[in-house]
Amino acid sequence: MTPPEAPPLAARPIERDPHPGPRTATLHGVYDVAWCLAIVLGSPWWLLRAAFDRRFRAMASERLAWSLPRFDPSRPRVLVHGVSVGEVKGAAPLVRALKEREPELDVVISTTTATGLEVARKTYPGLTVVRFPLDLSLVTRRFLKRLSPRAVVLMELEVWPNFLRSCNRASAPVAVVNGRITPRSFERYRLFRHTLPQFDRISLFCVQNDEYAERFRGLGAAPERVAVTGNMKADGLRIGAVTPRPELVRLLAAPPGAPLIVAGSTHRPEEKLVAAAWLGGAKDARLVLVPRHPDRANEVLADLASLGLSGQLLTKLRAGTEASDPRRPAIVDTIGELESVYALADLVYVGGSLVAHGGQNMLEPAAQGRAVVYGPHVHNFVQEAALLESAGAALRVADAAELESVFRELLADAPRRGRMGAFGLEAVAAQKGATKLTLEALVETCRFA
Repeated sequence: MTPPEAPPLAARPIERDPHPGPRTATLHGVYDVAWCLAIVLGSPWWLLRAAFDRRFRAMASERLAWSLPRFDPSRPRVLVHGVSVGEVKGAAPLVRALKEREPELDVVISTTTATGLEVARKTYPGLTVVRFPLDLSLVTRRFLKRLSPRAVVLMELEVWPNFLRSCNRASAPVAVVNGRITPRSFERYRLFRHTLPQFDRISLFCVQNDEYAERFRGLGAAPERVAVTGNMKADGLRIGAVTPRPELVRLLAAPPGAPLIVAGSTHRPEEKLVAAAWLGGAKDARLVLVPRHPDRANEVLADLASLGLSGQLLTKLRAGTEASDPRRPAIVDTIGELESVYALADLVYVGGSLVAHGGQNMLEPAAQGRAVVYGPHVHNFVQEAALLESAGAALRVADAAELESVFRELLADAPRRGRMGAFGLEAVAAQKGATKLTLEALVETCRFA
């Protein structure tokens, strides 16, 4: 499953509105009215929250493009957008490649969520990070007028009708990179194929595999604008175990001779399900939980308490208000430490998969040579799961009961865990190279340099 060689593209960048006229104007007008109605209906709650929550006020100002920084109009600029943490981190190899190829190019990072902003500022020090605008015509026009990007790069998909139309009218070609689209999303977008959003407003689709390419073509993307370039997330992963900070080793490592289970990027109620499986099949191991959203830490503590367990927060362990106790589940209630925590693990459960969330990126622990387990709901990471399973690097469990059984089996079989880890590391390493192909396609089609 190595990335194929991207075909040469002959398409010109889209730098004007391909759908002028009263019909399109009416459709976008109706769409804007729907947004305005939603804002008006929600305004009592939003105004009340804004009165007492400084962060909410800042978020609202950012989404309305009222608090953008000033940009130097003489410098060329590209906007790279990732909706949340996974997409923001996944864009890192492309951002590095852009800066290496075009040192004078200003790269602006945008994201939608608060955690995405926090991770973006840590991942891209020295670059400007902004909040992606609300999809109202007036707001998207103001946002693009202030940034004046030569091109817009969207990670994976994240298309919004007014934003695409405003990009066309601002002569800013749009590219989707690391593109993927699930069967569920494909059917949903197909309902609006002839109205909103319009995929023929996008200049370039760099997609992960042939299956995704066919779906984008089915939504109206011209064949000459679609290139199969592979999965850039593999390029953003370091191959081999990272070295965790001594502090994390001191606070979270298992006692000598005992294994350690990390449950990463979990969603409620997965922490409770994993803890129950740990109690039933792996009580001698240390358990470390890393919720996808750290602000749920108190909720996780309450869920553990319902099982008779007393969890420990990493922030309190660092503050010295509690002594580390390997017999109690530890909860990582901070952002940006998952990679280092995976380095401590003997076995990793990847969250978002025992619940119908769609999974999280299972390549991250596999790249460190860790044995990987996840649940049945991985529809957002179908290709990644298939890659690891075909390599013998990961196990998919049907439910929490089977997770307990797998915990018991794998923790009793260190050689098997070692083989799974080695297979996963090899499989991820073989995927590298997508960023180079993506950059070539971007420069050729969008012509922003």
